[in-house]
Amino acid sequence: MNNSSLLLGVMSGTSLDGIDIILIDQNNQSIKIIEFIHMPYNENIKKDFLSLHSGQKSDLEHSIQMSISHAKITANGIKKILRKHKLKAENVKCIGYHGQTIRHYPKSGYSVQLGNANLLAELTNITVVSDFRNRDIVAGGQGAPLVPAFHNEFFSKKNKNRVIINIGGISNITYLPRNKKIIGFDCGPGNMLLDQWIKIQQNKNFDNHGGWAKSGKLVDDLLNNFKKDLFFKKKPPKSTGRELFNIDWLNKFDIMSHPAKDVQRTILELTVVTINDAIKKFCPGVDEIYICGGGCKNKFLIDRLEGITGLNINTTDKLNVPSQQVEAAAFAWLAKKCIQKQFNNSPTVTGSQGPRILGAIHYS
Repeated sequence: MNNSSLLLGVMSGTSLDGIDIILIDQNNQSIKIIEFIHMPYNENIKKDFLSLHSGQKSDLEHSIQMSISHAKITANGIKKILRKHKLKAENVKCIGYHGQTIRHYPKSGYSVQLGNANLLAELTNITVVSDFRNRDIVAGGQGAPLVPAFHNEFFSKKNKNRVIINIGGISNITYLPRNKKIIGFDCGPGNMLLDQWIKIQQNKNFDNHGGWAKSGKLVDDLLNNFKKDLFFKKKPPKSTGRELFNIDWLNKFDIMSHPAKDVQRTILELTVVTINDAIKKFCPGVDEIYICGGGCKNKFLIDRLEGITGLNINTTDKLNVPSQQVEAAAFAWLAKKCIQKQFNNSPTVTGSQGPRILGAIHYS
């Protein structure tokens, strides 16, 4: 077995902005980040992935082609990192490769991530670990969120009740209490609806610092109707994605009868309120809140979170893992645990029947 402490992690989030690739040196409970790059999707790739999120039956060949494209983009990014640091394939233990989620239906027994792990192993000559969700799902779990196990390993503190908020396309929280009985679950939409609405209205990929949302007015009736969705009433474990929160979901609420900027303001408030509700219901006695994911860049969103929670919110940079790099690092760690035949799921988070080893190994 390759005993290298160097690991690569690859994450493609529901925001569909591109592929995050990280190279870390991990020894025990210490992580040193060596390199991080983001490989952005061009508009055609993004549209192709978005089309495959549809609830309709998707073209099988199209899915396969997109898996190949995803692997090629990833391989190019990895080779760039290796060249920069004068590393060879044999210097790296493994790649944790999450792929691009296009379906997540744990109640139906499956979750689908596009990405060709066999091709990635062939192109890089590095062992690849992929398909992290489905082993948990067949054991009765949600298969998500997966990152709380990583949060617990590297962000917990004996004398603090900490909440880690990840705001990507979907928002989710991890509660790391002093008694070590961690929980984690998806709260609802994060950046996903915000990004989609501003794309439709202004042809922008995101609302810079939340400025457009801040210029709008909160529509209380609209917010209250949003909150009636049954997902927000469910108790953990629970997970969700673009299959629920999408433009069709928004259109159910007669949004066109409101000024577009007011809709943006109200969507942002939905993200804030559902996170706060989740913390109040399931995370008693919180001492500290840390945040990671693309939502960290939305200043207005963070200001609203601080205001509603009454706590200062720091990024995970203060815990020595930059906020935009947490999930990629987590998949590197999950892959290492898999190769070492160590349990890497979180039954108290996902609701699975017990400890399982997540991941399918594709040897170099």
